[in-house]
Parts: sequence; structure tokens; C-alpha cells
Amino acid sequence: MNEDVPVWLTRLEFAQRERVPVKTVAEWAYKRTGPPFAKIGRHARYRLTDIELWEAEQFNDPDGPEEPDNESDGHAA
Repeated sequence: MNEDVPVWLTRLEFAQRERVPVKTVAEWAYKRTGPPFAKIGRHARYRLTDIELWEAEQFNDPDGPEEPDNESDGHAA
């Protein structure tokens, strides 16, 4: 496969990759919380490279849940 040609996934394919319902992916698109997508006619398409970047960002979200701090009460364990 030529690496210069982007790989596009359908909304269903993206949902299957993330193991979530298609409705969840549609909601991410509506709220603009998922990866960017292109509308080709009436159909949403996701570039694989955009999905991979979005997935990586999910682990680096500064507003996401924080790791528990075992020393937050001032007592050493």
C-alpha cells in the first residue's frame, strides 16, 4: 500500500476500532470531542492518521483524571 495515500475509515469502522457504539462516535463528532472528520456527501470519513493522533492525545489530556496521590494527606506510607 502506498503510504502517501491517506487511509479513510467510515464512522462504523472507527466505532469498531474503539469498541464503542456508532452513536457514541456520532456524539463525539457533534460535540467536536473526537478526531477531525471530513464530510464526503452525507458520509463522515476519518483519516487514520487523525484517529491515531486523537487516540494518543487521550492519554496526555491535562484535564483528564489524575493519578491518585498517596501522599496527599501528609502522612508517609
